[in-house]
Amino acid sequence: MRIPSEDSFTSRLRSAAVAARVGLWLGICFLVALATGLISHYAQVDHQPVPLPASPSWFYRVTQGLHVAAGTAAIPLLLIKLWVVFPKLFQPLPRQVREALPTALERGSIAVLVSTSIVQLATGLLNVAQWYPWGFSFRSTHYALAFVAVGALLVHIAVKLPIIRDALKGDVDDTSHDRPNAVRPGSVSRRGVLALAGTSAVAAAVLYAAGTVPGLSRIAALSPRSREHGIPINRTAHSAGVVAEASSAAYRLEVVHGATTRSLTRDDLVAMKQRTHILPIACVEGWSVAGEWGGVRLRDLLDLVGAPPGREVRVRSIQTFSASADTVLPPNFADDDRTLMALVLDGETLSMDHGYPVRLIAPDRPGVMQTKWVSRIEVLG
Repeated sequence: MRIPSEDSFTSRLRSAAVAARVGLWLGICFLVALATGLISHYAQVDHQPVPLPASPSWFYRVTQGLHVAAGTAAIPLLLIKLWVVFPKLFQPLPRQVREALPTALERGSIAVLVSTSIVQLATGLLNVAQWYPWGFSFRSTHYALAFVAVGALLVHIAVKLPIIRDALKGDVDDTSHDRPNAVRPGSVSRRGVLALAGTSAVAAAVLYAAGTVPGLSRIAALSPRSREHGIPINRTAHSAGVVAEASSAAYRLEVVHGATTRSLTRDDLVAMKQRTHILPIACVEGWSVAGEWGGVRLRDLLDLVGAPPGREVRVRSIQTFSASADTVLPPNFADDDRTLMALVLDGETLSMDHGYPVRLIAPDRPGVMQTKWVSRIEVLG
């Protein structure tokens, strides 16, 4: 099979004018995903040097929704961008070293950018679907590769900035930066390609985001979830292996501060003053749903063991084999009036899959850190 040359691609749709505009949209998606991803990563760090704020309660759900929506929208944009610039893959290197070095740098940055982008977007999409056919940590790998991808993107922009700037300033049909042989009209116009890119990106984001909009979950092809009370369930009690212990009459919730320990049954918790708050569950996969949670204020439980305000609190689950088996609440979350040990959801006793006999619900926290099937609350420091 004969390897094609750059001259084999004659469509005028494969132009710098189209590439610059699709690349601009793609770059915006990447930067939004990076900024919101950093917020999500930091929100999951124990012992935060500067705790994130507990208000507004919807901040994390917005940032994480933007994160996944931007990443999902980037998929069709990346595919179209690669189609447009594909002929550059077959462009020979200049013979002069002075000209060859920038070209080699450009191609090296593109190779890194394309490979990391594909890995980031593919694994991110599989994470939304909760399918992990790999042996590495998704969170740490996704976090590290984000910097590699954005770094390669910045190098690529720096090398191509003059052409990008001219292409964006000019009309989309301008041919000043076209390859000499790119003269064959396409089946659609350049504006048609841009319309396809924009529409595809919006459609992909909608197919994901529909899972977070009441009444539209049936069309959420990219983020399907089983639901109870309208709130998705990522891990069932059966898969967590907690059914027997959570439903046992021997269940106790331990509240510990130093040498002081209180052991409470669920009936003890029900007998305490109950509070109700509407708070969202916002997950790292990007979906979020608000529910009306009822239960005992965490601060009231801490008062039972004489814990002073301003302390970190570790909340442990009955399950032991999951990364979400415990979480550390910063002081501002532990002392917040809206942070509950929830017993009720939407007016009904918590189901086993939603964390019966008791679960943590706090404002503006990742769903993975809203610990279910709580067995122990420990004051730190």
